[in-house]
Amino acid sequence: MSRKKPPAPRSAPKKPSRTKSSAASVGGPVAGRHPIDSGIAELTPDPIAGGWLLTINGAHSSHIDPDDPGLLDFEYLRQMAAVIDERHAPDDHLRVLHLGGAACALARYLADRYAQARQVAVEIDAELARLVREWFDLPRAPLLRIRVGDARAVTAGLSPASRDVVVRDAFVGDRAPVHLTTVEFTRSVHDVLAPGGLYLANCGDGRNLALARAEAATIASVFDNVMLIADPAMLKGRRVGNVVLVGSDGPLEASPALVRRLLSDPLPAHVVAGRAARDFGTVALLDHDLGVVRPDDT
Repeated sequence: MSRKKPPAPRSAPKKPSRTKSSAASVGGPVAGRHPIDSGIAELTPDPIAGGWLLTINGAHSSHIDPDDPGLLDFEYLRQMAAVIDERHAPDDHLRVLHLGGAACALARYLADRYAQARQVAVEIDAELARLVREWFDLPRAPLLRIRVGDARAVTAGLSPASRDVVVRDAFVGDRAPVHLTTVEFTRSVHDVLAPGGLYLANCGDGRNLALARAEAATIASVFDNVMLIADPAMLKGRRVGNVVLVGSDGPLEASPALVRRLLSDPLPAHVVAGRAARDFGTVALLDHDLGVVRPDDT
C-alpha cells in the first residue's frame, strides 16, 4: 500500500541532532533509501527539528527524535496529543489502538507521558515495521506491540470496549484508505471503544474540504459528539493539509485549557465543536461500504 500525506508545515524549532548517541540500544537509524513492501522508505537526518524524518514513496510520513519522545514535529499529532491529554491523567491505564504505524511517533509520546499505557500499532507494511523496530528504541510489548495487518481487519477482530483511544493515521495516496472512512468501519471503531472513548482521525484534504466534511458527517452519524481541529487557513480553504476529526460519546468541548494549548502551538489551531462541528458535515454525503448516501436517507 502506498502512502502520501498532504504536505504539513514544519513548525518545530530547529535544534542540534543528537541521534548518534541515542541509537546504541538498537540497530540505530540508517540514513538512505530502503525497499519496503509498499515501495521505498527514505530515512534522513532532519535539518529543521533535529532527529530523523521518514518519508514513504516521497511523502513525509513520520518524524522521530530518539532522545526526545515528547517532540512531535507534525502539527496534527500535537493536536491529537492535546485532545488525549485533555481527557486523561498521566496515571491513567490508557489503552490505545493506532491504525497506521509508520515510525510510531505518537505512540512514543503517549508511552512517555502515560507510564501505564498499553498500545497496539497496526502497520500494513511488514518490512517497514521491521525497520522501524531496528532503527528506533520503541517501547517493547506489552507497552507497545506492532501488529502487521490491515487496519480494518484488525479492528473488526478486537473485543468490544477494549480501547480508550483509537487513532487513525493511515494513507493511500493523499487520503485515508476508503475502507477506513465508511460508516460501517466507524461503527466498528465505536464498538471497540470503551464508553466515552476517543476516536481521532487524520484527514488529508484539499481547499474544498470535501473529504473532511464527508468524514465529519460520517463520524457524527455514529458518535454522539464530533469535533474538528485545524489551523484557520486550512478551515478557510486557503491551503492543502490536515484536519483532525474527533468522535466520542463523551463530551467534546473547546475548553479554555485545550484552546490555550492549541493557540500556543508553533502552528496555532482552531477548534470547531458542538453544533458548528455537526453543521460542518451536514451537506456532505456519507461514505458506506457499497457507496455514498445522503445524510437524510440514513
